[in-house]
Amino acid sequence: MMKGLLIVISAPSGTGKTTLVNMLMRSFPQIEFSISCTTRKPRPGEVDGKDYYFISLEEFEKKIEKNELLEWAEVYGNFYGTPKDKVLKALNEGKDVLLDIDTQGALQVKKNYPEAVLIFILPPSLKELERRLRSRGTEDEETIEKRLLIARRELSLATRYDYIIINDRLQEAFEKLKSIVTAERWKTQRVKEHFSELINDREMLQLLNT
Repeated sequence: MMKGLLIVISAPSGTGKTTLVNMLMRSFPQIEFSISCTTRKPRPGEVDGKDYYFISLEEFEKKIEKNELLEWAEVYGNFYGTPKDKVLKALNEGKDVLLDIDTQGALQVKKNYPEAVLIFILPPSLKELERRLRSRGTEDEETIEKRLLIARRELSLATRYDYIIINDRLQEAFEKLKSIVTAERWKTQRVKEHFSELINDREMLQLLNT
């Protein structure tokens, strides 16, 4: 059985990442979305075990001590992390797993799991990003300024990712995202260990393994 692909997607708030992730999940229903654990309180409508695993700070700290998190980060005073056991179990079962996390967590994942594929979603410009944040009309000026400051920090780390997609036109950005996932699934490095499972022609197998 081929090992699953670990896909990590990051982007500044307002870039359209959530829309792209939802489109990808609909296009590839076999991909599992990794649910993070967090110390923050549930928002109205959020369900434990579906949106997040809501745990106490004490529980979170124990997970860090026991090395049970693939990555973790503090964001706006709350802690977020990816349960290692659930992700590795799915990957070992041949399932692809998608993580929607910030740059701090993504680079930890790459360090702990080098096979992970990191994809960064860019806005067309910082000016456009600011316009999108303001057009939502859901945040005050202080929050918008804070998000723009964080966006600048995140953008400085974009070149450490495997791929960068500029979300100027949504459908074009989605096609690029879909192409990356498809190509990564069939990379020679991933496939060559499973030639015998995938190919029934003995002569072809011998040639491929020479």
